[in-house]
Amino acid sequence: MIPFTPAPDVAAIVQALLDLVERRDPRRPIQRVIRVRLEDLALPGYFSQVDPIPRHTAHDQLAALAQLGYLQLAWQAGQEGHLLASVTLVPEQAPALFPWLGRDPLQAQRSALADLLLGDRFRLPPDDWRLHAVDHTLRQLRAGRSPAPFLLADPAFNRDLLAALLALDTIAEETPYRVFSVRTFNDSKAFDALKGAVATLARRHGPGWRGLTPAEALAELGLVANPAHVFLYGPWRLVPESGEVIDLAPFHPAVGIPAALAAAVAHVTVDTGQVQRVVCVENLAAFYELIRCQGQGLAALCLWGNPAPPVRHLLGRLAEALSAAVPLGVWADIDYGGLNILATLRRQVSPRFQPILMDSATLDAHARWARPLTPSDQRLLARLGHRPLLADMQPLVEHMLRRGLKLEQEAIQLAGAESGSHAP
Repeated sequence: MIPFTPAPDVAAIVQALLDLVERRDPRRPIQRVIRVRLEDLALPGYFSQVDPIPRHTAHDQLAALAQLGYLQLAWQAGQEGHLLASVTLVPEQAPALFPWLGRDPLQAQRSALADLLLGDRFRLPPDDWRLHAVDHTLRQLRAGRSPAPFLLADPAFNRDLLAALLALDTIAEETPYRVFSVRTFNDSKAFDALKGAVATLARRHGPGWRGLTPAEALAELGLVANPAHVFLYGPWRLVPESGEVIDLAPFHPAVGIPAALAAAVAHVTVDTGQVQRVVCVENLAAFYELIRCQGQGLAALCLWGNPAPPVRHLLGRLAEALSAAVPLGVWADIDYGGLNILATLRRQVSPRFQPILMDSATLDAHARWARPLTPSDQRLLARLGHRPLLADMQPLVEHMLRRGLKLEQEAIQLAGAESGSHAP
């Protein structure tokens, strides 16, 4: 039992030594000496030129630890008793230093997290993405790798994150973060610290969610910042399960319906006597610009980025009811996100969706407003080019990679856009 509390500089030195202990490979019989040089550490008190007391205190405590057999001290040449060069840990004494610093050994932290996950793993359905996430984390722990986004040094965070994952089963409809937080933790703000971790696990292990933003991944789980609305333009007719007909034609320039209504409609159509095409638009500003410039004979919907489940449900009902003579179009950014939206709609709603103003000619015509592709953009686009659902977009992907450019839809001049198969 060490009979004194470590001074800040002493704690920093011993923490650095224990970090080296935990980085050692236990499978290697020959290990390097566990030693730190003080000049490599951040020790403002020890190296202060104004106040000598922190240095004297550190010397006294380190000398006491050396006398107790925990450490070995080496002084700078010609600075005996004045400045230390290095401190070396006696390896056999490391276990006693962990509790002295209030620190759990890394292996104990790994074991505690593994026990937590194994204790509730049985509550997750087979083939559920959350089960895959838990099993992946357990494999990471066994291999001595990072379990992120779980945190080894924060058991309370790990318990809350696992509780949030388990509570996802309770979401039956679109639910605001704060409501979910209150229902799960009796605290409206508790989920704030967990949102990023839940989104990371969902994107990593969810069904086709890797390309989503964190907010989009949470929306796939039914979690949103606030109750969302779906913006529609034109003579839409919605029929909920209750049977009444909701006619949206009188609303100008557009109307936002609750996402909960979109998720529950039983039948959706548009007045084909007035509508020659239906266009889904990625962003709200472009949605209103399309209405302003080319609203005649048009029904439009704002996707708000990657289409959330309520939007996909509404569009699915429309695709079921709509004649093949009325085309379904998608107008999105000419970038990875826009192409991923097109693939999502084709995969999860209908293969009938066709791109609008998402081609090489449009990119070249607006190149002055284009932005350079980042290395991440290039990797993601190259991956997209191999998707069968986007085989027709391969020429555009190759052109983007060749030119190194991407384009936001807001840059496109609709009034001057050429008519044709790729124009609204």
